[in-house]
Amino acid sequence: MTYLLFTLGLVMLFAGGESLVRGASSVARHFNLSPMVIGLTIVGFGTSAPELLVSLQAALDGRPEIAIGNIVGSNIANILLILGISALIAPLIIPARRMWRDLAFMLAATFIIWGMLLGTEITRTYGAILFLGLLLFLGVTFKYGKIEPDLDQPVENQLKAWAYTIGGLIVLVLGARFLVNSAVEIATTYGISQAVIGLTIVAVGTSLPELATSVIAAYRKHTEIAVGNIVGSNIFNIFGILGITALITPIPVDPRFAAIDMPWAAVAAVGLTVLAFALNGLPRIAGLILLGAYAGYIYFMA
Repeated sequence: MTYLLFTLGLVMLFAGGESLVRGASSVARHFNLSPMVIGLTIVGFGTSAPELLVSLQAALDGRPEIAIGNIVGSNIANILLILGISALIAPLIIPARRMWRDLAFMLAATFIIWGMLLGTEITRTYGAILFLGLLLFLGVTFKYGKIEPDLDQPVENQLKAWAYTIGGLIVLVLGARFLVNSAVEIATTYGISQAVIGLTIVAVGTSLPELATSVIAAYRKHTEIAVGNIVGSNIFNIFGILGITALITPIPVDPRFAAIDMPWAAVAAVGLTVLAFALNGLPRIAGLILLGAYAGYIYFMA
């Protein structure tokens, strides 16, 4: 039964990602929004649903290290692992002028949370500041995200497009749960240590929706959705998930996050920005660099 659930979870991940990319690209065309905007918002925020559930539940259960670690670890995996794999599948070439604003928000979010983690607690006041950052990001994104309509491109029925989008998100989240739970059970059966399981299966588990969506978007040549999904997810993880969680319950801070984990998150965010501007996007060589950095991170953590 465990292996059946593992296989089912894998199939659901990629079926959900396929449905989400198809629906989201149609929604973008209907509202004359760039695919990057849809990737940053609907897709990016939607694929962060597992992180929201995990962090909120962990904070309420009195496990603040999981609430914060889940967000920081997911942001590192999103950039180094997921964009690395996606860029290897298909070069993610996007003009820097179309990404600079969103990358600037991601960098700002990263360094703001690093500053907050230097203290002893993410207070409700900090939570409100983070949530206001999310509202500002949404306002700016939609204000500057309009494009000229493509009259030669047929637009799919919007009821059908939204059904594909929302249905894809639901299938993604359920598939990720099935896959992670069964993988942990299989690994435990074979005597793999809890530390290794935590560093691999659980750490990447909540990022599986982003992985499936960005890989499929890259394969389908929807490069803006592939990149926007990751950048939007990272922004939402900090401004939205940590902001909402802190507004509900203040989160005590372990000093290790500011000293050990946030430098990796900052290097990943800055590295992505430098590569994107220097190489006019993320060609395959950038994917190799990102994956190499993720291998180094896993080695360091182990």
